Amino acid sequence: MAFKFQGVDFIDFDSLLSEDELLVRSNTRAFIEDKLIPIIEQCNRDARFPRELIRPMGELGFFGATIDGYGCAGMNNVEYGLLTQELERGDSGIRSFVSVQSALVMFPIHAFGSDEQKDFWLPKLATGEKLGCFGLTEPDFGSNPGGMRTRARKDGDDYILNGEKMWITSGSIADVAIIWAKVEDPEVTGDNPKEPRIRGFLVETDRPGFSAKDVHGKWSLRASVTSGLSLQNVRVPAANLLPKSDGLKSPLLCLSQARYGIGWGAIGAAMACYDCALQYAKQRKQFRGQPIASHQLVQQKLAWMITEITKAQLLSLQVGRLKDQGKAAFQHISMAKKNNVAMALECARTARDILGANGIADDYPIMRHMMNLESVKTYEGTDDIHTLIIGQSITGIPAF
Repeated sequence: MAFKFQGVDFIDFDSLLSEDELLVRSNTRAFIEDKLIPIIEQCNRDARFPRELIRPMGELGFFGATIDGYGCAGMNNVEYGLLTQELERGDSGIRSFVSVQSALVMFPIHAFGSDEQKDFWLPKLATGEKLGCFGLTEPDFGSNPGGMRTRARKDGDDYILNGEKMWITSGSIADVAIIWAKVEDPEVTGDNPKEPRIRGFLVETDRPGFSAKDVHGKWSLRASVTSGLSLQNVRVPAANLLPKSDGLKSPLLCLSQARYGIGWGAIGAAMACYDCALQYAKQRKQFRGQPIASHQLVQQKLAWMITEITKAQLLSLQVGRLKDQGKAAFQHISMAKKNNVAMALECARTARDILGANGIADDYPIMRHMMNLESVKTYEGTDDIHTLIIGQSITGIPAF
């Protein structure tokens, strides 16, 4: 039994938003309700990414939404946050796809690319004509990306790339991969070639030596494509190097963009679980024919959820406002990602508890969100890593 989403706003949060921000949320919510909600449970069962939604999302300006020009929507960061909130209220896998296309592919091209690279790729990525993926994580290096083994060796006017990447969203459906590699080139590394420098490369996925293999058997993000990438002597022209990428700080800037959207997205998943549990509790009757919403322990659970969702809304809004002012630091984004994902996961577990045995059935979205959020807690920096980022910020002492 599916419930129609009623909205979640306990303190008149909407009064803090502009008309444009409310419009973005309204349009995205309508898209999710009309196009995704009717199919998402079957997609989850079948482990199928709904590719038929890519071009409609492009038409609505979902991809590269905060970029000005190149056919992009030019949204502010709060508008983009509300967009990701509604996407993840539908499904974390769909929000992940949009986050990768936007924050991890279009952002680095826009921030670190040449004019020629931007002019060619960004308009095509904005419409969904072309898809991208982000190759940073490796089989042996997740939380420590600086340990990567992927190498790029200069050979005349080309670079030759060798390495493996893992847990790559959209890997097998991408037309281009942003591959981060340590460059063995004196022109790049300077006087110490033993310390190769991390640079970004645009690697078209049809190049010889490039292959992608999907990860199967996932219990989480089943409506999302997750792949491993292999680069075996992949030759790319030097023009494919992102010229302004410089060291590990470049991919970490991309991750900050993605983490910001995750902070908002997790609120959407929590909203979906809370709203479902609230409506269910009002209808489900036990003990003398009373709805379980009349019981103190159920009310305590619902009260906790709405309180935590409300705090998360205010946290993300403030980080978004700071971001629009150019004042948001990576530790602010870490706090939003860490807090909001942990909150959403606990909301999913609490909502499942309220629904009892029904909570595990995909007649309701709760178990799907719970499984998805287990991945969201891990990727783009684990909960522990974000704890240490915040700890270093407040103490001045790195504990990594």
